[in-house]
Amino acid sequence: MTNKFTTTFAGRELTIETGKMAQLASGSCLVRYGDTVLLCNATMSDKPRDGIDFFPLSVDYEERLYSVGKIPGGFLKREGRPSEKAILTSRMIDRPMRPLFPKDLRNDVSLVSLVLSVEQDNSPEIAAMIGCSAATTISKIPFNGPIAGVSVGLVDGELVLNPTEVQRQNSDLALTVAGTKNKVVMIEAGANEVDDDKIIEAITLAHDEIKKMCEFIENIRAEIGVPKTSYESQEVPADMFADVAAFATDKIKIALDNADKETRDQAVNAVEREVKEHFAETYPDSESKLGECLYKLQKKVVRNWIFHDGKRVDGRDLNTIRELSADVGILPRVHGSGMFSRGQTQVLTIATLGALGDVQRLDGLDHEEEKRYMHHYNFPSYSVGETRPSRGPGRREIGHGALAERALEPVIPSEDEFPYAIRLVSEVLSSNGSTSQGSICGSTLALMDAGVPIKAPVAGISVGLVTEGDQFVTMLDIQGIEDFFGDMDFKVGGTKKGITAIQMDLKIDGLTPEIIREAIYKTRDARYGIIDGVMHDAIASPRADLSPYAPRVITTTIDVDKIRDVIGPGGKTIQKIIAETDVKIDILEDGRVLILSSDLEKGQKALDIVKSITDEPEVGKTYNATIVRIMNFGAFAEFAPGKEGLIHVSQLAKERVEKVEDVVKLGDSISVKLMEVDAQGRYNLSHKATL
Repeated sequence: MTNKFTTTFAGRELTIETGKMAQLASGSCLVRYGDTVLLCNATMSDKPRDGIDFFPLSVDYEERLYSVGKIPGGFLKREGRPSEKAILTSRMIDRPMRPLFPKDLRNDVSLVSLVLSVEQDNSPEIAAMIGCSAATTISKIPFNGPIAGVSVGLVDGELVLNPTEVQRQNSDLALTVAGTKNKVVMIEAGANEVDDDKIIEAITLAHDEIKKMCEFIENIRAEIGVPKTSYESQEVPADMFADVAAFATDKIKIALDNADKETRDQAVNAVEREVKEHFAETYPDSESKLGECLYKLQKKVVRNWIFHDGKRVDGRDLNTIRELSADVGILPRVHGSGMFSRGQTQVLTIATLGALGDVQRLDGLDHEEEKRYMHHYNFPSYSVGETRPSRGPGRREIGHGALAERALEPVIPSEDEFPYAIRLVSEVLSSNGSTSQGSICGSTLALMDAGVPIKAPVAGISVGLVTEGDQFVTMLDIQGIEDFFGDMDFKVGGTKKGITAIQMDLKIDGLTPEIIREAIYKTRDARYGIIDGVMHDAIASPRADLSPYAPRVITTTIDVDKIRDVIGPGGKTIQKIIAETDVKIDILEDGRVLILSSDLEKGQKALDIVKSITDEPEVGKTYNATIVRIMNFGAFAEFAPGKEGLIHVSQLAKERVEKVEDVVKLGDSISVKLMEVDAQGRYNLSHKATL
């Protein structure tokens, strides 16, 4: 039976339909938000997956270009691997929903959002989050939801819920908040140096709207939801954990009480081997369960130290940042490089400047067609002492790269100020937590080392959390073990003026306003110290000159009607210029011509050729010309690209010329003077006048 439920969401109608499509899924709903339509499905396997110690949730946001009336490019003419935006949307749905499933659930759960139709004013990403929440909530799948999400913009100083496309283009804030009826579960933001208090106000506004949507989904569950199924709990037996804790608590405390990650890991591994040997007869064939017990024991010890003793494994108090260092100009031939270290976390970022023709072309569901500033993040296995082979960037790498990109985008100079495409690559050399924030700091250093005139330096820092009941403790600059065993990784990037990016990962059922406020204020004070301290000491401002290996841009503007002359038939003219001068040339629609060359002399030569094409030939001016045709009455010479004139036989030499070939041959280069442009626009040249 088909059911239809309608509400008002951020001032616009939103409808959820069930029972019409995909009836074999555990839960399914068709979400309509204006003319944006998605089919969201939730399914769960009947049995738990063997041999794993985590909840196997997969979230896929599947874009279809037919939803915006496009045919995919390329030879196959079908969608390939997910776009970067699709991957980021999948992560954005995963992060608020994952903490609300039972911790001991090991059945595979799959959430799939299929984008069927897109109206740019109504975000399909937000509709997908709501649809996945609703499909899971009404299904048999155990889930402590529902959740809902909403986006917030800041237009002309006013906060706007689910801004339209025009509002998004003029917004200083792109904030997405997800939450339950009681708490905030996920925050993701890009901001144009927005004040901390304004961010907090925006989060509060978003949660008020989220509460209404959660109530709407709960009403749907009350009407058509099915009972939640029972599942085979994979929680370790209580008596096994008690035995392991009695035997190994003191040993684990000694092993964990070490600032060096490698030494600490080796000590913990030794305890794990000892535990498994000791309990081999008591709990046969239970190595994985004993491993889980030891994980729980480590978690208990670390959390108790933080919450009750204000103690951290590396000896810091809760508000102290690890030792910092920064270096620039490390690599001699690249355009810019910066390395940022925080404790045992170390990130090297390399900046590369290119022509505007090097921008990334996008083939997605929105109207954005290209990206001038790109940031990529690589996390190799050696950075954590492992041997995993490299297989390209995964979802985590793409997400961390996007976070750093958002953090720095507000300070990147405009195309008019700095007519380059910019690519940053952050190579994680060593990881012990907060590598994404290290990449933000390293990227600022690399940009300034490259001479990119950024508006202000950006720093990133994270805050962790441990909770017991209604009480909580936050700690600044979390390392890996505190991320694993803590409840939150709250990452904030920004300048001294304001916030530019936020990403929050959570393992509990949500945050209160007090936790959010404390986390934001802690990161603000910390990034001030990083910017004024170690980063300023490494490089105080962008370098005045570009690297000698970076291309220089020579800019000129031509009449738009002359663009075709510079390009030539089939691109013949511009390709000839590039071949002759070894430069890159970009011609923009407004008539701007950008010539890139690391050799200024070659760049100037290319500019002279472009001007000779676009400038009107000047009577009385002397040109270097090439003989292109020979006739009985004279020779035709190309004196500017695409411009030919006649040198009459009487104008070839001072003396009388009997035969044209006696003076010039095809391909000869000679000087000519433009004598006149006749009524038909033909050019009459003279070589004799230059002798």
